[in-house]
Amino acid sequence: MSTSEELKQIVKDKYAKIATQETAVNASSCCGATVSSGEVYNIMTDDYSAVDGYEADADLALGCGLPTAFANIQKGDVVIDLGSGAGNDCFIARHETGETGKVIGIDFTEPMIEKARINSDKLGYNNVEFRYGDIEKMPVADDTADVIVSNCVLNLVPNKKNVIAEIFRVLKPGGHFSISDIVLVGELPEALQHDAEMYAGCVSGAIQKEEYLGFIEDQGFSNITIQKEKTIDIPDDILSKYLDEEGLAQFKSGSTGIFSVTVYAEKPGAKKDKPRVKLSELQNSCAPGSGCC
Repeated sequence: MSTSEELKQIVKDKYAKIATQETAVNASSCCGATVSSGEVYNIMTDDYSAVDGYEADADLALGCGLPTAFANIQKGDVVIDLGSGAGNDCFIARHETGETGKVIGIDFTEPMIEKARINSDKLGYNNVEFRYGDIEKMPVADDTADVIVSNCVLNLVPNKKNVIAEIFRVLKPGGHFSISDIVLVGELPEALQHDAEMYAGCVSGAIQKEEYLGFIEDQGFSNITIQKEKTIDIPDDILSKYLDEEGLAQFKSGSTGIFSVTVYAEKPGAKKDKPRVKLSELQNSCAPGSGCC
């Protein structure tokens, strides 16, 4: 595989292209980054269209979850969205935090930042800001955010431990995050592991689920909880680009699983005065059979 900087450039180039292509193309591939599939329409994305604050122009169908639905954002909160793209999750977070709060989106793809700022200007929001920067070294001061969200982004970052450490630094004591991402159980076939397109497509850059959760625990976060988990099935017409017929059959019959998980965790410290929904209530809101878990 390429070096960390080469991988970052691959992602930059791919997502700069995604910023200007049709949303339907993004939705029919893996995170918008691989070849389109004729087998399914949405591979990873969840439907945002009924969520308060949703803006169609900002939805590029690049996510793998709905972290804002689980993030327990309160009025007046400062919220940071990592890998903010065209601004979709930022605008939904802004609906939750209201005019008294602030939302900061961070992205290292300049065309995405430009697109997000255009969308924000059209909406007339003066408390939503988009900053160009690398989430391995966020352009944000210590103890800034009440809540951090992110949607299918950490799997694109070579050094995930650095990002977890940065999240801890930037959160206020007592703050928390809710992040949707792709994780693995079992080993991907080598053809997928070493393909740059599948890296940009959020699959080959994913790490083992237990390793992912271990990074969060080792950093010092508490109350680590999986709020949502779903299986990601990569269609045959995408997999067949990387695997022959025998390899495809082995992959589909093997023990490897690709999952979207939404993980919640808290930075230890003094809690805010304003009441928050208990984590147990967040979990209970995801009722069996509702399709949310």
